[in-house]
Order: sequence, then structure tokens, then C-alpha cells
Amino acid sequence: MDDDGYFDERIAAAYDDSIGEEFDPGFIDAVVDLLADLADGGRTLEFAIGTGRIAVPLSRRGLRVSGIDMSRAMVARLRDKPGADAIDVTIGDMSTTRVDGSFSLVYLVFNTIENVTTQLGQVDCFRNAAAHLEPGGCFLTEVGVPDLQRLPPGERFRPFRVSQTGWGFDEYDVVNQGLISHHFDVIGGRLDRVSMPFRYAYPAEFDLMAHIAGLRLRDRWSGWQREPFDELSRKNISVWEKPAD
Repeated sequence: MDDDGYFDERIAAAYDDSIGEEFDPGFIDAVVDLLADLADGGRTLEFAIGTGRIAVPLSRRGLRVSGIDMSRAMVARLRDKPGADAIDVTIGDMSTTRVDGSFSLVYLVFNTIENVTTQLGQVDCFRNAAAHLEPGGCFLTEVGVPDLQRLPPGERFRPFRVSQTGWGFDEYDVVNQGLISHHFDVIGGRLDRVSMPFRYAYPAEFDLMAHIAGLRLRDRWSGWQREPFDELSRKNISVWEKPAD
């Protein structure tokens, strides 16, 4: 791993060509709608801003958007996009890097909290988010619910994508709450592999991290249309609030 973390030039070069639902314009519109509503015209800060998949369209809504990311390769793609000059980006670790000012919304999407592979590091992310929030501001995360209910006892591998051009599976380390997400894709007649580590956690553990950071749960949904979260939900979109008093 280099200074760009796991999102180096090879990942950054192909990132915006991904075909997952997260890159569908309709999906992005739903994300931006909810974030803009939560921000209520205030300043927003994206942890792990990446190529600006969300930040650029959010900025186009007239909101002032800033971001933190440790990958220069990803941020270079962001800066090449129309309208990106309105977004302030700081290169650094989202667990510890501070930027000037306070924000009505800090957000962290697409499972990226789990790219921080230690519990203490994840706690630091919550603390850093809280430090950037103005009173009454919110911290939002989008993260998958661990798939352990579907993992037979003693099994470590869970496929999440099987197609004619690619395969993906997660390799679980249940003892340490870790997983490695393996992606295999046929590109230009050759097999390309990307394997990336994560630390998974359930919503209750994230609620405890929020409590440690001085935040309290405001909302939790299973999708960007504010669908209810229940025992069958595959992901959670959680919003914690910094008390105004």
C-alpha cells in the first residue's frame, strides 16, 4: 500500500467507470437529495471525497462542499471535473485531519468507514466528524450490514457478484471483525484482481462510537429514499446529531 492508501492510480483510473448501482445517475440523485435536505443550506464536509461522485452534484445544488481524502490519485480525478473548482479538498487521513470552519453536515458514504480497519480508528473518525460539526449538525454514514446471517458456521467466503465478466466475494475473519473484499474482472482479455481489507461493524457498535464522540442517533434508514431499517436490511444509512445545548 502506498501513500494513496488502497485507492491508488490503478483504482482511481477506473473508478468512475464502475457499473454498480452507486454510479447510476438516479441513485446519485437520491443520495444528493437526502444530503441536501440534511444540510439545509449549510456547509458540508465529505470524508473520503474520492473522485467527487457525490460531492460534485451536491455542489451543483448550490451547497458549499469541502472534502478530505488521502488518495491524491482519486482527488486528481475530482479536480478534472467541471465545477470541481468550487470544492475545497484537503489531502489527509479522515480520522485525524482537520479543516477550517464548522459544518452543518459531515458525511461518509459507500462503506468507507470500514476502510478504517481498526476499532480505535473508526472511533477517531466519529470524533473527528463531531469536532467539525456545528451544534445541531449531523454526521451521516452509509454502510452495509455484515452478511454473517448468510454465512454457514465455519465458512469464510461469501460471493456478492457472479457475471460473465467478473466475480466478487468477501473473505470473513469473524474473530477480528475483518473481511477482505476480492474483485476479479476480465478487462482487455486479461484477469484483473483487486483485494481490499475492511473492518465490519453492526449499527449498535457505530451507535456506541457516536456516543463516545458526543453524538446521538437521529435517524436510521435502509436506503436513500428513507426506507425503514429492519432485521432484513442489507445496509444502513445512519444519522447522528451533535446536541445544540
